[in-house]
Amino acid sequence: MAFFRVSAGKRKQGIVRMVRPLVLLAVVYLVLRWFEHRQVYQPSRQWDANGSELGRPFEDVSFQTADGLRLNGWFFPADKDSSRQHLVYLLCHGNAGNISHRLEHVATLLETGASVFIFDYRGYGRSEGRPSEDGTYLDGQAARRWLGEKGFAATNIIVLGESLGGGIASELALRETSGGLILQSTYTSVTDLGAELFPWLPVRWLGVIRYDTHSKLPRIKAPVLVMHSRADGLIGFHHAEKNFAAANEPKLLWEIVGRHNDFLEAGRERYLDGLNQFLALLEDRRPATKREDH
Repeated sequence: MAFFRVSAGKRKQGIVRMVRPLVLLAVVYLVLRWFEHRQVYQPSRQWDANGSELGRPFEDVSFQTADGLRLNGWFFPADKDSSRQHLVYLLCHGNAGNISHRLEHVATLLETGASVFIFDYRGYGRSEGRPSEDGTYLDGQAARRWLGEKGFAATNIIVLGESLGGGIASELALRETSGGLILQSTYTSVTDLGAELFPWLPVRWLGVIRYDTHSKLPRIKAPVLVMHSRADGLIGFHHAEKNFAAANEPKLLWEIVGRHNDFLEAGRERYLDGLNQFLALLEDRRPATKREDH
């Protein structure tokens, strides 16, 4: 009996020795997943402004995704006398905050004479859910669908991705017809960026959030504008150069100024010049398709 008790004890110790490393690996994996998610998505529910603060008409919009979530957005129509009122920017914003932190960006885009629709991804602002890569792709498609229901022709919708939004905008331009794609201060892929920011972590092996913009660009047929500053200390200018090289013609690479988050403060006019040149390129390619009135 003593022999069997000893054998059973040894077997138990052996099992414990085998399980401990597996538990440790599972914990490390979960911590890495949490860290990755926290780095990529930094949503805020705090509301710092209202669309009415621009002092012009706007709509506070609620719309639904294909998987049943309610999202929130703001639609700002162009001035009625604008020759570009048939055009609209679909603004996919960066990874932090929510739409209430981006009124200055909206105001700048409106200066070009086009309308603007900015929306919050799931888990941001007043939008339901929790952000994820596949989920944000559905969010972009839902916003694009809302603009179609509003009466905008597909070729008059210009998808603009800022920072994180570049990965969402590029996927949207791949899935849906659009009039143009603007990649502003964005990356080749989140894994490329993560490997640069955290070289001590095995990002390329373990990262599951990809947003691989660079690989999608050769398949996107819409005109592309790449906007980036050489002073961007978060996402290096080489990301813009690689994205531009991968994009199809017609395309435009436009250098803006300032750090990652102060491109308007440092160079609003430079930013506007790039947008206007891109819109002129689009206008030269084809007759404008007017938006239907509803």
